[in-house]
Amino acid sequence: MSTLRFRALETMLSRTAVKYTPPSDKVSDFFGINVFNNDAMTKYLHKDALKAVNAAINSGEKIDRKAADLVAIGMKEWAASKGATHYTHWFQPLTGLTAEKHDAFFDIHDGKAIDTFSGNALAQQEPDASSFPSGGIRNTFEARGYTAWDLSSPAFIMESSNGKTLCIPTVFVSYTGETLDYKAPLLKALHVLNETAVDVCQLFDKDITKVYATLGVEQEYFLVDTALLNSRPDLYITGRTLFGHSPAKGQQLEDHYFGSIPERAYAFMLDFETESYKLGIPLKTRHNEVAPSQFECAPVFEEINLAVDHNLLLMDLMEKVARRHNFKVLLHEKPYAGINGSGKHNNWSLSTNTGKNLLSPGGNPKSNLMFLTFFINTIKAVYEHADLLRASIASASNDHRLGANEAPPAIMSIFLGGQLSKVLDEIEKSVGDKKMSPEQKTAIKLNIGKIPEILLDNTDRNRTSPFAFTGNKFEFRAVGSSANSSNAMMVLNTIVANQLREFKAEVDVLIKKNIKKDEAILKVLRQYIVSSKNILFGGNGYGDEWLREAKKRGLSNITTTPPALDAFVSKKSFELFEKNNIFSHREAEARHEIMLETYIKKLQIESRVMGDLAINHIIPAAIKYQTTLAENVEGLKDIGMKADTYGTQVVMIKEISEHISIIYSEVDAMIEARKKANKLENGRDKAIAYCDKVRPYFETIREHVDKLEMIVDDEMWPLAKYRELVMIR
Repeated sequence: MSTLRFRALETMLSRTAVKYTPPSDKVSDFFGINVFNNDAMTKYLHKDALKAVNAAINSGEKIDRKAADLVAIGMKEWAASKGATHYTHWFQPLTGLTAEKHDAFFDIHDGKAIDTFSGNALAQQEPDASSFPSGGIRNTFEARGYTAWDLSSPAFIMESSNGKTLCIPTVFVSYTGETLDYKAPLLKALHVLNETAVDVCQLFDKDITKVYATLGVEQEYFLVDTALLNSRPDLYITGRTLFGHSPAKGQQLEDHYFGSIPERAYAFMLDFETESYKLGIPLKTRHNEVAPSQFECAPVFEEINLAVDHNLLLMDLMEKVARRHNFKVLLHEKPYAGINGSGKHNNWSLSTNTGKNLLSPGGNPKSNLMFLTFFINTIKAVYEHADLLRASIASASNDHRLGANEAPPAIMSIFLGGQLSKVLDEIEKSVGDKKMSPEQKTAIKLNIGKIPEILLDNTDRNRTSPFAFTGNKFEFRAVGSSANSSNAMMVLNTIVANQLREFKAEVDVLIKKNIKKDEAILKVLRQYIVSSKNILFGGNGYGDEWLREAKKRGLSNITTTPPALDAFVSKKSFELFEKNNIFSHREAEARHEIMLETYIKKLQIESRVMGDLAINHIIPAAIKYQTTLAENVEGLKDIGMKADTYGTQVVMIKEISEHISIIYSEVDAMIEARKKANKLENGRDKAIAYCDKVRPYFETIREHVDKLEMIVDDEMWPLAKYRELVMIR
């Protein structure tokens, strides 16, 4: 292994940037050229087919067989003009990755091959559902599952060096109708959000007939040279380093953040950005992140379903393009201990068919009252379902990041900034339970009318807040870098939709009691401000005082995944999901089981890799160096040297023996704990056992391996060290 390490270093040091030239100096020349967008549809679709597609996208109308056949003809013609020979239904199973099964654009008729692509093939496929996670919904002998065309996300061409494939975004459901993917529940949540948000908007503006949730996803990632990656089995297999002593220089000088982008990384960025632009992914920003070899890219806002699809496509593209530049993209939330991990900040807002951002104040009291309505209802929704929101971002990998002085803590709280907090305080004080006086109404309207002026300076951000208002959107910063944002966004949109429905019902009750509309709205909003104020926090989320304060406020601090996931199957969540037609009781339980199973498997894999590396690579290297020291001591004795001349070597030999003994015994104990955990039949019990009984050995074993790294001769150490892994030349 040490030989492999030094060969990898030699290879890495000889790398130069792969020369890359974009197809044009102007992104507009090639943006979306591989997307079956409106321009392509206008050119290739029959007018009846185009009308049917637009009606389906804008109004939710169903496409009949005739229209589907016409769309298929046009889509195939467009794809063939791009060089595509196959098509696939592109979907998001509960593996956390995307999936695809390719079929050729041909069939056999009377012994001859004919080009064909039907409306049926476009609208539906039947992949094997038994091989994807289903949480017990599907048995192995019940393999039927169906992918169904999602018209709201455009088809696209995926290019590779050996061919091109037409990809059709789809949902994935079982034969009996249960959802088996991330996309379908998100679409359901967006549907119910539109309905409830429009109802509330009608209180202010009758022209608003549709509300869209929008999303901008900031994607953080690390780059590592492939040669060094291949010398680290732990990094290659698990996505993170299970061992590794902190380098003398990590991120403490903060000189990487926003610094000059390394040439090799820059070439990689140009390449994957170009591929992204071809697929209509509107990347806007790139920069160095805080940790060495860490970077970030971010797009402009899009409708949320498309934004999620684009983020998944982006992650896939980054992986593929990285190989051309001899890099591996690390999307794990914490690939290296001791330096910052990576997140996927989800910037969420609401927009209307009239072009209004509902989380952006307007120029008069009426529009600002609408802003406050959606603003305060979002706060109330997060307060009421904070544990479910925490569950939506829970994973084995994200556990390493949350609360680690680089990411938000596991406690769900909301940061508003001083100015908006003051506005809410004034509403709370001014609006009483009794009928408002004319003076109170005037004061309220004046204060609301000043919001745009106040918000000019409300651009500060609390980096320790998991859910922060940042001017015209909420930024959910706790989502992990490797996650599919659909899960968190499904929960967020569902809880906001549910809250808006309750708000509208309460306002209607007051209006029926002859309370004027604006006054009724303010009274309900005041109640929400009072009832949910415990979740508002603008201080340091990393401080011990916040842990104590949060406990006093009754806020949960669930630091590990298994107990965090309990919220997904609580009575409250079951009712929420069923009332909003997101999940049936059975579907929610299945999701919970899958998430627990994923957690167990990831820790199981890490445990196995750790044991293998420690016993078969680390200990032999340590013994080899120990033998060298022993031979040195014997040699010094043989030539008559006094004991004080080789006392240091003797101390080192003993120290190595102690570390080896502890590592060996701890690995053995970890294996036994794993065996006991594996015997448990209940998924939650098994996950808790892995979390509480197996995982604690990781830190102990790592501690002693990392100490050996600082003792053993560098030329004998088998694993690439941190100072090498985070270096990009």
